[in-house]
Order: sequence, then C-alpha cells, then structure tokens
Amino acid sequence: MSPAENDSARPLVLAYYFPNWHRDERNSEWFTPDWDEWHLVRNAKPRFPGHRQPRVPALGYFDEASPGVAEMQIALASTYGVDGFLIDYYWYDDGPYLQRALDEGIMQARNRGDVRFALMWANHQLLDIFPAPDRSPDRLKNGAIGREAFEAMVHHIITEYFSSPNYLTIDGCPWFSLYEVGTFVSGMGGLQQASDALEWFRQQVIAAGFPGLHLDLLVWGFGVLPEAVTVDDDADIVRALTADSASSYVWIHHADMADFPFPQASAQALREAAFADYERLAASLEVPFYPNVTVGWDSSPRVAQSAPFAHGDYPRTPVWDQTPQEFAEGLRRAQEFLREHAPRNPIVTINAWNEWTEGSSLLPDRDHGLAYLEAIREVFGEPRPLDVANLADETIPPSTIDSPVREVR
Repeated sequence: MSPAENDSARPLVLAYYFPNWHRDERNSEWFTPDWDEWHLVRNAKPRFPGHRQPRVPALGYFDEASPGVAEMQIALASTYGVDGFLIDYYWYDDGPYLQRALDEGIMQARNRGDVRFALMWANHQLLDIFPAPDRSPDRLKNGAIGREAFEAMVHHIITEYFSSPNYLTIDGCPWFSLYEVGTFVSGMGGLQQASDALEWFRQQVIAAGFPGLHLDLLVWGFGVLPEAVTVDDDADIVRALTADSASSYVWIHHADMADFPFPQASAQALREAAFADYERLAASLEVPFYPNVTVGWDSSPRVAQSAPFAHGDYPRTPVWDQTPQEFAEGLRRAQEFLREHAPRNPIVTINAWNEWTEGSSLLPDRDHGLAYLEAIREVFGEPRPLDVANLADETIPPSTIDSPVREVR
C-alpha cells in the first residue's frame, strides 16, 4: 500500500510504536515473572517541583498483544490522522524480541487494514535500563548481530510481514528502517560487508515478487542510549549503503544534551535545534529526508526511583514536557519543511505513539486527553469523531498488572 504521490496537501503521518506493553518470555526471565514496562510507568515519581509524573494513561494499563486492544489503537490512529505505525522491531542473534504486540495484536485486529505498518529495526544494544541503576547498566543483548542472524531476520520479515496487504510500500517497495547504522556496519564486519548484506536483502525482496526494497536509514549526530554508535558522515554512509531515504527517530538525536538546562528545558529550543539539523541533512543528503516531530521527552521513569535524578547519561537527561500547542507548532514546521523540499512522497514521522517511559506518547493521558492526537487532525486534517470513553469501557480488558514493581538499586 503506497502513499499518494505528489500530495502536497497532506503528508503520510507515521508514528513510531514501542512494543513493550505486553508479557514477553525474555522479560520474565531477565526481570520478574510477567514483567512489562507499565511497571515503570506506574512506579514513576515527580523528581523536581512541577514535574508531571506519573503519567497516567487514560485508556488504562492494557495488554497490547490483545487483538481487541489493537483494534482500539488502530481506530484511534485512523480517526485522528495517523496513517501508520513504524514498529520498533527487535531481532538479536537468537531471534525476535517483543514481537507479540505485532504478531498477536496488530496483525490479528479486525480493522488492521485501516492503517499501514512497517518495521524499524531497533538494532541498538539492549541494556538493563528498566529501570537504570545508579551505575553503568548491564548489557542484555548485543545489537551488532552477524550475517547469519541477519539473513534469518530477513527471511522471517519477508515471509511474515512484507506480504501483508497493509504493509507500507513506496512505489511498490516494502519500507524497512534501520535504526543504528553504525552498529549494523560493525556487526557485518565493515562497510563493504554491510553494503553486500543489504544488496542481498534487496535481491531476496525482488525474488519474493516486489520491485525492490525501500531502505530508510535513521540519521542522527548525538547518541543518547548508552553504547549508542553514531557515524561521522551521514551523506557518505547513506550513499554507500544505497539508501532510498533518511529519517529521524526523536529530536534529542539532533541536539547536544549538555547545551540545555537540567532538569527541565525549553521545548521550543529543542525544536529549533532539531529543525536546524534537518536543514543540514536535507542539503547534504542525496535522498529525501523525512522530518520527525517529537511529542516530548522525559526518561525519568527509567531511572531507579530510589536513585538521585542528576544530570548525566541516558536516562538522566533533561525533561521537555511539550504542551499540545507546542507539539502542533512542530507539526506545522514539518509541514513547511516538506513544502520547501518537496519530496515526491511526503512523510512525517512522529515520536511516538506510546513511548510512555520516555515522555513521548500520542495516546491520551489524564492530563491532556486526546489533545496531541487532535493536534494532528488540526494541522493535517482527518476529522472523524470518536468516543474514547466508550472505547475504554467496551474494548480494553481490565489491567492484570499485579506482580511487584521491580526496582534496581
């Protein structure tokens, strides 16, 4: 399913979807039985005067692996003008992680055809920041996988996802985003080997009956997660890996955290820094660059609540608690950016649909309700009414989060 070409009136709006709101076998082994990240949301505390924590989801602490919950989320997205989800997809040397939200939830929803979806391979190091201790976190899995594991992932996603009628395609080519390019290159053994692996990927996609692969590389200059791998020259690596587009995950990847006050900073200043870097990227890259708009940023729930909240490495970064009105201004900036640079297929990404523990969620909370989603409809269109209260009453099962909250000290 491809976006309309040359649609200057409305870009395709794609929200990143973080799938850690269901039970996962690995999490149960690493943490406590039946652990999911709702525990950190519920356990969050205000860390300074005026700090908006805990964030309370208006729709409850639901199990996203339920098809009924997926149907509710799809209905919200399609009603308020979110055209699709870019799913944070995890695959390590021994296979997938956090896949049930997609496999058992979104792909089993009766209304799944109302939104597109695509994969964003979240190939960063998986560290124990759930929550982060007051020391260097332990590594749970290595994001730099080798060629054998990469090929296993490719075969799986072509078979299981690319063939889905609502998988996002550009000119018929399935979209695939790569989060941490430097880590991918390291795992493949070098830039030439990485290029060879991606060319093999493209040939597998063509053999499956598609005209090709749309490879989107996320580019950013400032690593946030511990052990993040950045690259020195975005243009060179985008060219070397024959990418079809470039995009961004979150505003803080485009600004130096040391330049902002702690514990809370200006959302306007962060927005200006991000869009200034977007202009640099648009001028230097030979492929379209798609802008990101970030709802907000507050990773304090991922800090052990018994530890001090002092400025340092992720997740001890400044808080940007952006209002819905400020978020709408970011959407307008993205719209202007696309009109100025005029890519053939205009796209805006949003961080995020549900990054609750990083303070960036379009889903309604008890403070702002539907205001962030309404901002999308206000700026880009798609006016269709929806009764969220009835959705909450009828389609979301009661929370079953009864196991103890885990805190690392």
